[in-house]
Amino acid sequence: MIRNGNLEEIKSEDLVVGDSLLVEEGTSVAADGIIVHSNDFSVNESILTGESLSVFKAKEKEDNVIYKGTTVESGLAIVTITTIGNETKLGEIGKSLESIKEEKTPLELQINSFVKKLVYAGAIVFIVVWGINYFHSFDLLDSLLKALTLAMSILPEEVPMAFSAFMAIGAWRLMKMGIVVKQMKTVETLGSATVICTDKTGTITENKMSLAKLYAGPNHSILSPDDDLTPKEKELITIAMWASEPIPFDPMEVALHDAYGNLKMDDERPNFKMVHEYPFSGKPPMMTHLFENEFGKRVIAAKGAPEALMNVCHLTTIEKQQIENAILTITSEGYRVLGVGESFLEGNDFPKTQQEITFEFKGIVAFYDPPKKNINKVLEAFYQAGIAVKIITGDNAATTSAIAKQINFRGYEKSLTGEELMQLSETALKEKVAETNIFTRMFPDAKLRIINALKANHEIVAMTGDGVNDGPALKAAHIGVAMGKKGTEIAKQAASLILVEDDLSKMVDAVAMGRKIYTNLKKAIQYIISIHIPIILTVFIPLALGWIYPNILSPVHIIFLELVMGPTCSIIFENEPMEKNTMSQKPRPFSSTFFNWKELTTSTLQGLVITAGTLFIYQCSVYQGLGEAHTRTMVFIVLITANVFLTLVNRSFYYSIFTTLRYKNNLILLIISITVTLTALLLFVSPLTAFFQFAQVDAFQLLISIATGFIAVIWYEFVKINTRRKGEISG
Repeated sequence: MIRNGNLEEIKSEDLVVGDSLLVEEGTSVAADGIIVHSNDFSVNESILTGESLSVFKAKEKEDNVIYKGTTVESGLAIVTITTIGNETKLGEIGKSLESIKEEKTPLELQINSFVKKLVYAGAIVFIVVWGINYFHSFDLLDSLLKALTLAMSILPEEVPMAFSAFMAIGAWRLMKMGIVVKQMKTVETLGSATVICTDKTGTITENKMSLAKLYAGPNHSILSPDDDLTPKEKELITIAMWASEPIPFDPMEVALHDAYGNLKMDDERPNFKMVHEYPFSGKPPMMTHLFENEFGKRVIAAKGAPEALMNVCHLTTIEKQQIENAILTITSEGYRVLGVGESFLEGNDFPKTQQEITFEFKGIVAFYDPPKKNINKVLEAFYQAGIAVKIITGDNAATTSAIAKQINFRGYEKSLTGEELMQLSETALKEKVAETNIFTRMFPDAKLRIINALKANHEIVAMTGDGVNDGPALKAAHIGVAMGKKGTEIAKQAASLILVEDDLSKMVDAVAMGRKIYTNLKKAIQYIISIHIPIILTVFIPLALGWIYPNILSPVHIIFLELVMGPTCSIIFENEPMEKNTMSQKPRPFSSTFFNWKELTTSTLQGLVITAGTLFIYQCSVYQGLGEAHTRTMVFIVLITANVFLTLVNRSFYYSIFTTLRYKNNLILLIISITVTLTALLLFVSPLTAFFQFAQVDAFQLLISIATGFIAVIWYEFVKINTRRKGEISG
């Protein structure tokens, strides 16, 4: 840094506005500033803009400001510091991140609301049952114990446990797939994503510029480097290489050096050294390199904007028209183009500016960042799953649309720039983001507006990004996804997921995992509702109606049933494989509740039928003159049997039990075996039987209880048959 005319090495925290800062190739810029002097100076601003190519800057150019956090790609510059710390462009992005509050997922809100309602219901029922018992017995402790039994049966403590278990195990499964989960609750939200916003460079494309087209001047065809090249095209590549830096850093220059190497010609470069250089300058800009060997042979090569080269070459009107037509043809496909020229100078009295030199127009070289090989399949998977995909990039519209067309991206015909977007009202913006799928020349504020507009349209938004400029949008999205390899620390901190390999196909796997988790969690909670209803009613109805054995179940029975239900809903259902139609369904609407009336009715009906089974056995036992212990035992067997078969039946609400039995889930057999073994111990080991206040039942009583529990659940298989039949008819 230069202070008081002296060159000093000062830490970034000691910088002061007004100081002069010296930045050179390979360094990171420590503050925002205005260029006062530069030499062949270019900066990589992808961390802020998303633009993959470096930008040449100079005092004379309109763009003469550099920003903190960017990297100097070439040359050096002296700048006057204008802002430091949080006032820089990078700092403003960081401050905007702090203002964005994290939101709870729709499912999280719905489950919290559901559990709270049941807690209130449990408290009310507890008071009512305690009052009834106390009125009959005037025994305070006994009345409280019996009321507690019913309250325990109502409280769905398995629901929060199941939710936490599903999220934690889901995060572990995603980690094994190369997806790091920072916020476990996001795992479920993945399955409900309706829109995925993705960057272009490095996400859809390889982030590796390659030479794509060659035009060797008037009267020549536009060729690909893979075609049979004439000496003219080979000469064009050679001159373009000489016009590049000897040690290339710019992706286009790297591509030119690679293309030259592929020509397999005698490499004369080691015999030449650069004797003069004109840096990238002018409007339109160009750059020129002069090389010379020990024998005095010279190579004078220039490249830059095609218009700049055309201005310094003697071309006829017809030749200019032919070149312009070729440029139009190439750029209409979205390629980046450079003009290439060669000159011949004698002596060492070089002109002050390169524009004073007369060149021979050699042609046009065009570049593009190729799409990833698997991107077509990835997009098709998203489309099949009913998920809209939007490209949000810092690149230009022509290049982005060309790549989008090449990969069969839906909506490539229409795009919107960041400047255009910022001029829209909130109402107009919501309409535009719904109908537009390509957003170009984006910057942090514009990206954030897109995410907020999509959320205002009740979309559940996933956003992928890697730069600092993506930070606010990543944090604002329901699902922020950062790239693990090329992602910046700010992007990773703002995101809730990190793709370790920067592979968008992992998002397909993540969405599938999210949908599987959501479906299995729904099965688990529907199971909880279905099995809680008979427990609640079996405790409450005999008490409320004054039956002969009013307290057929005690807290110890409820605790045992809870111990059985907990592992069932949290372990068995979480381990269920994804059903084959999961990724062909549309995402659930934002407004849909976790417990819609149809599903709630199904679970309630299942619970009521099981209740009918337990009360049927209850009355049969009383009718036969059996005692309270026998009645309790048979009712308990019905509940356990119903629990086992409900687990099997509710593995799918569409496919039959014979289909789901073929699903690979080793935990099914394990948990059911443990449940049956523990129940057998309670029934046939005398100390346990006495502790649970059970009685030894004969084979007929055992069989009728098991049959009742089985019938109380298996009836739903006939409903599924009808559901499949309707599905086939509608299909």
